[in-house]
Amino acid sequence: MSLTPSTMLPWGTPAPDFRLPDAVSGRPVALADFAKNPALVVMFICNHCPYVQHIRAGLAAFGRDYQPKGVGIVAISANDVTNYPEDSPARMKAEAKAAGYAFPYLFDETQAVARAYCAACTPDLYLFDRDRRLVYRGQFDDSRPGNGRPVTGADLRAACDAVLAGRMPAADQKPSVGCNIKWKPGHEPGYSG
Repeated sequence: MSLTPSTMLPWGTPAPDFRLPDAVSGRPVALADFAKNPALVVMFICNHCPYVQHIRAGLAAFGRDYQPKGVGIVAISANDVTNYPEDSPARMKAEAKAAGYAFPYLFDETQAVARAYCAACTPDLYLFDRDRRLVYRGQFDDSRPGNGRPVTGADLRAACDAVLAGRMPAADQKPSVGCNIKWKPGHEPGYSG
């Protein structure tokens, strides 16, 4: 397994806009749809990554716990489905149902949204406050495949709790790590042709 860390986008970065199809419902979901939520979590995940598979039940539990508190949650898969067909929208729909994801699972076919967020790995997690400024980017928790630590979502949960209480999350934020996003040839960040 290759290990890629998140880019740790600067705090205060505004949430890049998006409008992408939900693999489950087929309907488009946009950043504007979360305008009334006091916080928004945007996560880049995919079906086949062992790091995402390791926390998938935890992600589903996080959604069940925090959506009722008003946190907007959206997952996005941006992988190249030509070379990674297991990440296709049809398989995303099946995975969302199997994993119990109650949040939209969007397909970023052009990879433009992943590039706008400087997403690097799966999972790559971002938390934005009410003003849609980045306040947390980093790991779900310190569990990794094979390290024996339980999947709790402690880091992301603590950050969400802080935002919901009107506070800034702790400044000590550890990068997420996982598989690199599977860029289409010529779409890699920094590629100039």
